Amino acid sequence: MKKRSGFEISGVVVEAGTRKTIEIPVSMLSDHTPVTLSAHVIHGRNDGPTVFVSAGIHGDEVIGVEIVRRLLRSNLKSLHGTLIVVPIVNTFGFLNHSRYLPDRRDLNRCFPGSPNGSLGSRLAHIFLHEIVSRCSLGIDLHSAAINRMNLPQVRVSANNRETLRLAKTFGAPVILTSALRDGSLRQEAKKIGVNVLLYEAGEGMRFDEMSVRAGVAGILRILKEIKMLPKAGIAKPKAEPLLCSDSNWLRAPAGGLLRMFKAEGDVVSQGDIVAAISDPFGEGEVEVKTRYAGIIVGRAVMPIAHEGDALFHIAAVKSGDIAEAAVDDLATQLEEAPLFDEDEII
Repeated sequence: MKKRSGFEISGVVVEAGTRKTIEIPVSMLSDHTPVTLSAHVIHGRNDGPTVFVSAGIHGDEVIGVEIVRRLLRSNLKSLHGTLIVVPIVNTFGFLNHSRYLPDRRDLNRCFPGSPNGSLGSRLAHIFLHEIVSRCSLGIDLHSAAINRMNLPQVRVSANNRETLRLAKTFGAPVILTSALRDGSLRQEAKKIGVNVLLYEAGEGMRFDEMSVRAGVAGILRILKEIKMLPKAGIAKPKAEPLLCSDSNWLRAPAGGLLRMFKAEGDVVSQGDIVAAISDPFGEGEVEVKTRYAGIIVGRAVMPIAHEGDALFHIAAVKSGDIAEAAVDDLATQLEEAPLFDEDEII
C-alpha cells in the first residue's frame, strides 16, 4: 500500500502517522524576541479531510487554549486526514492578558490581512494563508470578554446548511445564527471555501469546567461525523440543541450595585425580574425586567453597573421547557463520565 505523502507547513514536513509542532515566523518584539504562530499538526496515516482548530484569536480568551490542550491529550491514534491545531493565534494579546493586539486592533476584524499592513493585518494574512486555506473545515474557539460569561453555544450563518448540520453534531445546548462580520475569520474563510464553526463559552481569563468539556466533546463529535475518527467512543448529545435565530442584550436602566437573580442557561419569560440595581446608600432600587421570553446565553458578572451596560444576552426560544431540558441534559452528560483517556496519546 502506497504511503501517504507528508504534510508541509512553512518548509517543515510532517510525515504520515506522526505529529509535530511547527513554529511559523510572525514578527519580532521590540526587545528582539521572536514571535511565532505555533501550529501542532497531526498527519494521519490514512487519507481524509484537513481540519483546523484554533483558539486565542482574542488574547484574553484562555478557555479555548485549555480545550485544545485536552483535545491534543485525547486518543487520536487512528486519525484519518490531517488535524492542524493552533492553541494561541494572538500571542501578543495572550502574553499581555489582553483581548487586543499591541496597537489595540481586534485581530478578528483584520482578515484577510496583508503581508505589508499593520501587525494585525500581517498576522491575519499568515494565519489565513498558512493554516485556514489548507483546510476544508475549521472550529474557532472563543469565550465571552472579561467580566462576562457565555453559555456554551455554536454560532453559524443562517443560510449555511452544512455548518448548521455540524453545529447540531457538536452538541452545545444552543446554536445561534449570526451574520458574517466584515474582517472576521468566518467571513474570509467562507470566501475561500472553508466553513468555520465558532464555539463560544465561558469567561475571559477564566476556566469553566462545563464549557471546556462541552468544547472537547463537540470537537470530537465533529471529527467522528466527518470520518476522521472512529464512530465508537463519545456519546451523541442527549438533547437536540436549541436553534435560536434572534438575540438581544438587556441593558441596565440605571447605574449602581447589581444583584442578579438569573444566570446563563436560565429560561425567562416576558416581564420576569432578572436583576436589581441599587444605589450605594440603599435608598433606591430599580428592577431589571425582560422584554421577551428566551434563554440567557450570556451575562455580565461584575456587581457594578453603569446605565446602558449590557447585562443579559437573551436568545429567543419557542419552548421554555425544551430549553431547560437541553441545558440540563448537557450538564448531566458531561458530569457522568470522562470524555477520553488522557494516557492514550498518539
